[in-house]
Amino acid sequence: MSGANDMRTRGIVVCGLLLVCLGVRLAASQEAPAASNVANTVQAHLGKGYDALKQDRYNVAVNEFRAALELDPKLVLRARFPLAVALFELHKSDEARREFEAVRQEVGDHPNMSYYLGRLDLGDRNFDGAIRNLTQAAAKPPFPDTAYYLGFAYLKKGDLAAAEKSLKEAAEVNPRDARIPYQLGAVYRAQGREDEAKKALALSDELRQRDDKESRLRLECGQKLDQGQREEARKVCEQLYDPDNAEKLTELGSIYGQHGDVEAALKPLSRAAELAPQSPQMQYNLALALYQLNRFEEARLPLAAAVNRWPDLFQLQALYGAVSLKLGEEDAAYQALRRAHQLNPQDSGTADLLYNAALALARKHQQGRQYPESLRYLEEAANLRPQEPSPHHLMAEIYGLIGRPDRASTEQQKANQLAQSAPDR
Repeated sequence: MSGANDMRTRGIVVCGLLLVCLGVRLAASQEAPAASNVANTVQAHLGKGYDALKQDRYNVAVNEFRAALELDPKLVLRARFPLAVALFELHKSDEARREFEAVRQEVGDHPNMSYYLGRLDLGDRNFDGAIRNLTQAAAKPPFPDTAYYLGFAYLKKGDLAAAEKSLKEAAEVNPRDARIPYQLGAVYRAQGREDEAKKALALSDELRQRDDKESRLRLECGQKLDQGQREEARKVCEQLYDPDNAEKLTELGSIYGQHGDVEAALKPLSRAAELAPQSPQMQYNLALALYQLNRFEEARLPLAAAVNRWPDLFQLQALYGAVSLKLGEEDAAYQALRRAHQLNPQDSGTADLLYNAALALARKHQQGRQYPESLRYLEEAANLRPQEPSPHHLMAEIYGLIGRPDRASTEQQKANQLAQSAPDR
């Protein structure tokens, strides 16, 4: 079996998980809201859990989702389901199964639950259970490798005809997955179809060798980019360009971006976003590259729809807020950055951008003589950056304008104190 393909499949699964976790807003909105003094903490744990899951930091994800569930046990889809997946990835099968079964009890049968329970059944060599669960999942496959695992379960059960059927379906979805022809070779050999078995195994070897070659190209691509050999690097890197494979395109774009050639990253990331319009991560990747190239209007296009569809993804909200701020759209920036800050209060960059958006809106409302609104934004700005004198200086101006000299004097004194201490910071 191909290790490279196995890693890529796991990446697909995690990416798919984010779609599931973040695409359940309608179901999640039916859950009872946490008390207001707890809600922000819950959102922070969820945000950090999603981030950790995306980065394959499964132990961190488990801790964050468990912390969220301790505060609000009703977060079945938004916390318990991703907790179960993180436990699955950590190979904590018994714990993962308990969490998946708990989710299934709450929301009923769903392809995502059936998929993971089928995978767990395979690990336990419960092939009847695996076939039952994976057949349910295959009716609406949540992940591209669903048919592969169903075919593998049939093979282990000894139902060769069903195994062949499912594995051929899997090959149509993932024609570059070396595991599929390998298992088909086993099916053909068990049926006495030796010539077909040899062809299938030869294809598996070919795909495995292609994976090995691509691994070497990825390494050489990154090395040449780091050495500043940009033109030579691109000749190597472009051998990895596959116009019909969103995951490979994303991987190539990430290599370019991580090694400083954002301009070159744009082509594969644009194509990946075109191939996978339902993937929040791929829309984010494209928007981030455009943002880094100061192409803010273009960056907003893939973000706007993604933020609407996946409002609980911190990275999308934070980037949409940053883009909107660059475009001078303070209201949109404020809303997105405020949501991002709720999801991840520890992110100082987002807090700084939210401060700038709040201050800009405060000035805008002050100029329009909308003083209560201006004061509200200034209070928030002061809470975000308590060491900054500007919000207090503006509050002093407004309190003077509305005939509250005592409060104006207090705020001006605060502004002066902060300004005097500024050189010490």
